[in-house]
Amino acid sequence: MSKRTATLAPDWKSEPVAVDDLLLDPNNPRLRDVGIDEKASQTEILEALWRGMAVDEVALSIANNGFYPHEPLFAAKEGGKLYVVEGNRRLAAVKLLRNAHLRKEVGAIGLPELSTADLNKLERVPVIQCARGDIWAFLGFKHINGPQAWDSYPKAHYIAWVRNNLGVSLDDIATRIGDKHSTVARYYDALMVLEQAEKAGVFNREDRFKQHFSFSHLFTGLGYSGIRKFLGLPVGEKALGKQDPVPKKNEKQLGELLLWMYGSKNDDRKPIIQSQNPDLRHLDDVLLSQDGTIALRKGLPLGVSLEISKGDERVFRESLVEAKQNLQKARGTVLTGFSSNQDLLRMAKEISELIDALINDMEASVAGPADRQRRRGQS
Repeated sequence: MSKRTATLAPDWKSEPVAVDDLLLDPNNPRLRDVGIDEKASQTEILEALWRGMAVDEVALSIANNGFYPHEPLFAAKEGGKLYVVEGNRRLAAVKLLRNAHLRKEVGAIGLPELSTADLNKLERVPVIQCARGDIWAFLGFKHINGPQAWDSYPKAHYIAWVRNNLGVSLDDIATRIGDKHSTVARYYDALMVLEQAEKAGVFNREDRFKQHFSFSHLFTGLGYSGIRKFLGLPVGEKALGKQDPVPKKNEKQLGELLLWMYGSKNDDRKPIIQSQNPDLRHLDDVLLSQDGTIALRKGLPLGVSLEISKGDERVFRESLVEAKQNLQKARGTVLTGFSSNQDLLRMAKEISELIDALINDMEASVAGPADRQRRRGQS
């Protein structure tokens, strides 16, 4: 890999290129956030950018201030065509400003009509032509840790593209883009696990129950011991760092895990993970227990499965601790929180009776057979 990958080479200069000769990049990692893949048409990409990536703000800025010549686009010539690998929102904005038909086709409203003179100024824009692989470190730094950071899902796609297509190690990627190795590895591993599930036919991310894809559930969960053990992965923070990391014999479990995380729209199954905290930790606890896992598979709620996974002894202890804490809190606020309400007084008496009954049951459980027989005779 050339040293030019880390920074822009000093001999890279921009040249004016006709906007009509520039294509939006179907491999733009941010498009994965809005359900667009590499097979999408130019119109579909343009519509997705307009709908989900605030192209209107960029277009209004360009309409008022023009296209800044010191911020060129970066384009790679592939198959005889120029694809913009950096600056897709700006290219989309210029194309929409210049073409009323395109605006109507994608539903772009609220943009101004430019004068002929201003339209002529946008006929060509500054472009640096380069190989896609020669700019990955610059783009990675800018969009992973820089001022225009992407969300985790497109970050993972970009890291995976550099790793799998350019053969760059995860260590080198982390160094070049200025991120921690562990973070880069987590993104990469999660995407590889997700793609393995789809190749195996045990999950389809487009079938998820919610429109938003919470990718963080997966890359966070893969750091938990219960989830890793359930998938047959080595327990610990060790990076997997390879494609298809889940053992083939565990691909069915992988499908189960993703269904619990994301649900299924076609089967009308809601995900059991409603919020990452505490649901993801609870799922991890459940998967450490055979009984808890069986409960999940039977369709029992996460909370019920968690209770089953703990066992009666742990549930009993936690219940007592929680009851004690709540009673201490109630006593601490009795002077300011109790206003002679008879319902609350009656509830406190019922709690007292429950406590007496609980103590009797606990003492009976540790008593010898003769003592238990005597107690039964007295009752």
